[in-house]
Amino acid sequence: MTAQGILSAIMLAALCFVAGCTSTANTGSAPGDVLSLQSGAGGATADGSLRLVTSLPAPAGTRDGADQLLSANDVLEINVYSADSLNRTVQVDSSGRVSLPLIGVKTAAGKSVRQFEEELEKAYGASYLQSPDITVFVKESASQRVTIDGEVAKSGLYPVSAGTTLLDAIALAGGFRDVADQSKVYIFRDVGGSKLVANYNVEQIRSGRLANPRVYGGDVVMVFTSKSRVAINNLKEALGMAVSASRLAVIP
Repeated sequence: MTAQGILSAIMLAALCFVAGCTSTANTGSAPGDVLSLQSGAGGATADGSLRLVTSLPAPAGTRDGADQLLSANDVLEINVYSADSLNRTVQVDSSGRVSLPLIGVKTAAGKSVRQFEEELEKAYGASYLQSPDITVFVKESASQRVTIDGEVAKSGLYPVSAGTTLLDAIALAGGFRDVADQSKVYIFRDVGGSKLVANYNVEQIRSGRLANPRVYGGDVVMVFTSKSRVAINNLKEALGMAVSASRLAVIP
């Protein structure tokens, strides 16, 4: 077979491959790992551990995302007005508790900042201070981070703040790789002991057709691969190799 014939054969095979991948990719089905979620009742897996939903609610106990919940390893700055000797910077231990002067060990994890402030005011006011005024500031948050993985430039664990959105999270990870399927971006979240996942189409979010969802500490953002984009890249590589081969073939 001539070099031109080899090139034509490679192009034909590659185009057929792309067509096959494209027809599969455009069905709107979720990737294999997530598609399995749809087999159970209500979109749950067989053991009920993960549920596919159309949109994700805010984490439980946060007043629809208005409050931040404290967690183990958070560093807290506690200030007691008019009682500077009681001021402390403490780290929440692995069991979710902190030790404070006079009132001893208190559980912080799982409570909002305001809830914890009120609990401390009640504890100090019971025996030691008259109408105490206490503020709790989260100096370092171990929980306010999201994991971003899959087809992004820089997978990893990234800090988030109040108001961080999915588009913000993708930007933190350096944007999409060229083989990413922007219609297959999934957010996994624990909500009140239940594990939920939802599919978000970033192309539609960017065009304004869908709302840009907020992400919260503890979320996992997963970007899946576009089979058609992989096929196109393979085609480009194959064509480049074929062209190089054809050039070598005509060298006397």
